[in-house]
Amino acid sequence: MIPETLAWFGDAANWGGPGGVPMRVLEHLGYVALALAVALVIAVPIGLIVGHTGRGAVLLVGTGNIVRALPTLGVVTLFFLLLAESTPAALVGLVVLAVPPIMAGTYAGVEAVDPHVVDAASGVGMRGMQRLWQVEVPIALPMLLGGVRNAVLQLVATAAVAAYVGLGGLGRYLMDGLAVLDYGQVVAGAVLTAALAVVLDLLLAALQRLVVPRGVRLAERAGTQEAA
Repeated sequence: MIPETLAWFGDAANWGGPGGVPMRVLEHLGYVALALAVALVIAVPIGLIVGHTGRGAVLLVGTGNIVRALPTLGVVTLFFLLLAESTPAALVGLVVLAVPPIMAGTYAGVEAVDPHVVDAASGVGMRGMQRLWQVEVPIALPMLLGGVRNAVLQLVATAAVAAYVGLGGLGRYLMDGLAVLDYGQVVAGAVLTAALAVVLDLLLAALQRLVVPRGVRLAERAGTQEAA
């Protein structure tokens, strides 16, 4: 298996043209980016509202658990049959997968903000939206971005289902390899998918370090040390 995989990676034909590794990676990233953008538009506002107001938390958690239980491949297949279009079907399946972790991270981050901090913000004259955007959201950023990172890892792993309905991406190597019993190609597709997930997670970790206020990072680190 290892020799076949190394031979596949060493074949120049696999690195050029519409079916080459660079193009398949770009296709895969396109599915992930589009699904993530839609999921952020849906999940972040809901998480912020529920975390800020404290209303609907039980419904949010329950809905998130139900959605997590849905099989992504089944959702993609269902919408492919309903819409007769590959791209919308794959997008719906991926968005359904990405919404729960982002929504849960956003809600948990805002809900976990120290009430004394919120009271202090109110004491200096901040109104509801001011408290949310200037106090609660910056403090909630680590958990919010943690939810985004979790969603991205799941999207990278699951975007392979796009190949099931005739689209591209790294899943093509898995589907095409299995079709002709080319296990070197199958392993190569799995390795590329895992490598892409690791690279994206490292990039998001660096982004999280840049955008999260230093005071919030220090407070989070101190809380972790106290818990330990």
